[in-house]
Order: sequence, then C-alpha cells, then structure tokens
Amino acid sequence: MKYKHAVTAVLLCAFSLAPWAQAVAQEHHHHAAAPAAAPAAAQRWAPDAPLSEGMRRVHAAVDELRHYEMGHMSAPMAVDRATAVEEAVTYMFAHCKLAPEPDAALHGILVPLLGAAQALKADPQKVGAVADMRAAIAHYPQYFNDPGWDQPAPVEHVMHDEP
Repeated sequence: MKYKHAVTAVLLCAFSLAPWAQAVAQEHHHHAAAPAAAPAAAQRWAPDAPLSEGMRRVHAAVDELRHYEMGHMSAPMAVDRATAVEEAVTYMFAHCKLAPEPDAALHGILVPLLGAAQALKADPQKVGAVADMRAAIAHYPQYFNDPGWDQPAPVEHVMHDEP
C-alpha cells in the first residue's frame, strides 16, 4: 500500500491536484477530502507521530523559503524546498492515521499547501506561492495541539549553482 501512494505522488505531476488529493484521501482514509475551509474545532486534536514529523518538515522548508522571498536563495534551492514540502505531504498522506474529523481538517490544510508547492516548482518566479504555503500551514495550530510546532525540524541544506 505504501508503494501505491508513492506512485500516486509521482503521477501527481501529470494530473490536476484536486482529483489526486481526493483519490488519495478516499483510498487511504476511506472518506472524501475536506473542503478548503473546514470549521474550527472546539477542541484541538492531538496529532499522531507521522503528522507531527511531516508538519515539522513542512514548517522548516516553508520557513527557509523566506530567504527566497527576500532574494537570498537561488531558484534551484527554492525548488528543492518546494520538493521537500511535497515529500512531507506525501509522507503524511501515506502514514497519518487520524479519525475522520481531524483528517478532514488536515486535508483542508494539505491540499492548498501541496498546490502552492507545485506552483512554485512549476514556475519559480511565482514567489507568492511561498506566502500561500505559509497561509496553509498557519491553520495547523488552530486544529492540532502539537507542542513542538514552534520548533520546525532542520532542513538539509543543498547548495546549487545557478545555470
């Protein structure tokens, strides 16, 4: 089953985002993906370990993309960070085991996040995609009580030469 999700992630480049995300959600979690604006939870949910790990990876990559917004990071490095976001989202889709309600809220965060990461990869001149990623993950602490959220995981630095 894990390999099937990896293949689905690769095919993501060939298909539009919404049908892919909904298919993964239905296949893995056996229910439909959340609408983009899920209602706020009365009480925040506890994330499982894969969710915490994946979101920390996302947080670190998006945090580093601030340098790209300021012109202090090359386009290839920004594409690497967007790829790190995609990989973390794919990891979460494959490994998170949440109840339907928190899972729906999570999908409302991950689908726009993935779309923004793909937009930056497709056209690194779309620097606004970084703000879209930041806006998507800003909802995470509204829905999930993740004590380590303020400390993102370190991102491996890979240097690239400009073409």
